[in-house]
Amino acid sequence: RVKADPDAPPPPATGAPPAANAAETAATTTATNLDQEFISMFRNPSLTTPTGQITNTTIQQQFGPHRITALAATINGLTSRGRLTMSRHTTTGELLYNLVSESQATKFEGLDMSARLVYQIIERAGNMGIWTKDIRTQSNIQQLALNKIFKALESRRLIKPTKSVTAKAKKLYMLFDLMPAKEITGGPWYTELEFDHEFISELRHFIMHCVRRLNGGNGVSLREIMDKMTEANVSRVRLSLGEIRQLVRTLVYDYMVEETAPAPFAAVGGSGRGGGGSGGREEELYVAARRVSTVCDFKWWDVVDPDFHFRQIKFEDGVTLAAHEPHHHT
Repeated sequence: RVKADPDAPPPPATGAPPAANAAETAATTTATNLDQEFISMFRNPSLTTPTGQITNTTIQQQFGPHRITALAATINGLTSRGRLTMSRHTTTGELLYNLVSESQATKFEGLDMSARLVYQIIERAGNMGIWTKDIRTQSNIQQLALNKIFKALESRRLIKPTKSVTAKAKKLYMLFDLMPAKEITGGPWYTELEFDHEFISELRHFIMHCVRRLNGGNGVSLREIMDKMTEANVSRVRLSLGEIRQLVRTLVYDYMVEETAPAPFAAVGGSGRGGGGSGGREEELYVAARRVSTVCDFKWWDVVDPDFHFRQIKFEDGVTLAAHEPHHHT
């Protein structure tokens, strides 16, 4: 046995040299800083598009030609984890990057590129949805494989199927959290894709009640009808001024309501009616339609007489029209 010399220097340490460890630590720190810098760009409104995306041009300007190569690892890592999606601008064709939240990224975990492509196609359709046939055309995926992708995305609550009032037999897909557009659901006039005649009839009856009772029957505005509807809570959904106008117009077309001369409407600070003055606009008023008057003092063949329009005409309800005065027909 050889006895160790206590004065001998210690043996060299095993493993990587200290210089290599330092270089590896520095590289890891640099990559982490690069990740954080890239993610922070999506929180800067001056760098993102109105939809929260970042263009490829913006990234190249921010990182420059020397660091853009190192950024490729960051982009690949975020993409593989589902934190980053890419698309093309519809008009310019430029590459766009979109950052996905951590909670959203977990929903994409385990999905292949085909499923993510289908999701992006549906996402671009917005609340108008997209037909199954159009998805198959854009993705170039066979129907059998597409059905499996739909089932996987639905189970993760990423997309949902819906139907349109214009084509009840076909199926639309849109993102799970979106509300379908009125063009798809039919708006408040449809219930479960069926035209709700009873609901519309109740609203028309209430509007006729407003026309006859409010303001002594001398005319009511659309805004007053809307306020009275809200107060009485007669509609299961909140109707806009345009939707109430649609209902009133149906009454006009059915000769149950007439439009009268507009009344001054204050744009700011008024009660909605009668608050005219400078800066106000005029708002149309609606009254109950008058009954049809019948002529009693001449026969139909008198109308062909050349002097007919110079005559004074008396009606059985007591109304007298002077010469040249037009008769208002309802």
